[in-house]
Amino acid sequence: MMYSYIDSFIHYLEAERNYSPHTVACYRRDLFHGVDFFAAALGKKDSDLRPDDLDARLMRSYLGDLFYSGLAKTSISRRLAAWRSFYRYLGREGLVEKNPLKGVSSLKLDRRLPHFLFKEECNALMESPRRGDPLSARDRALLETLYASGVRVGELVGLDLDDVDLAGGELLVMGKGAKERVVPLGSHAVEALNLYLEWARPRLVGSSGEKAVFVNHKGSRLSDRGIRQIIKKYVNRLGIQNTVSPHTLRHTFATHMLDGGADLRVVQEMLGHKNLSTTQVYTHLTRQRLREVYLKAHPRVRMDTNNE
Repeated sequence: MMYSYIDSFIHYLEAERNYSPHTVACYRRDLFHGVDFFAAALGKKDSDLRPDDLDARLMRSYLGDLFYSGLAKTSISRRLAAWRSFYRYLGREGLVEKNPLKGVSSLKLDRRLPHFLFKEECNALMESPRRGDPLSARDRALLETLYASGVRVGELVGLDLDDVDLAGGELLVMGKGAKERVVPLGSHAVEALNLYLEWARPRLVGSSGEKAVFVNHKGSRLSDRGIRQIIKKYVNRLGIQNTVSPHTLRHTFATHMLDGGADLRVVQEMLGHKNLSTTQVYTHLTRQRLREVYLKAHPRVRMDTNNE
């Protein structure tokens, strides 16, 4: 019974909310994991579990089991969020009378500052695809676009040719919840994209009629995994020690924008953040960077103190 409700919810996320396949898969996995625990705790078959069987006590027991099994707080919070979204959906559809999770508090997360690249590292990464072949031209355009726009990797994967306006220096991006936004591109990204689209991409696509902006060596739409592998290749070549993902370039974009004096709300709009508080994490990061520079550069600062 519960599985049929989850299937309906998953279809809603795909068809109406336009969530990415990766996000939908995470929701499905998190919900199915919970069903196994709840059924066992109630002494039922998982196929017999109903939405009304859950209550706040049972959910707290589940979260506690996850915590003591060593699962990270972020992963536990994500699973709770999946169940909350599921029950909100059931409530809107009139499939449950009340939400049993209303009294369940979220875990207090340890706030971690996102990793980003310094400008020298970022410039080196942008310039690392140097060979004059179509794939190198694609890689340069891909890296420049990620850094210039701050788009999510899923948004980059979903870009079609009609979404690119090189004359206006803009991208039309389909963000979370099927919300569109226009993101500007800098001159380096426009130049790299122009070379790729005019010269390299036609050699990769041939006459296939593929609409995707970024394609693989076979001329098909480049995948999330493919983009990560491309970034990893150049990061390893440069010898950058920290892990660098597409999201690292998104963090780098936001940090460098704020370092350069951009307004926080402008950065929020470009990143497609719903809440300003999500963007504010980068202000902490830039303040930390300012402090590091100050401690190293000011002649009247002793490095053996914490200057608190």
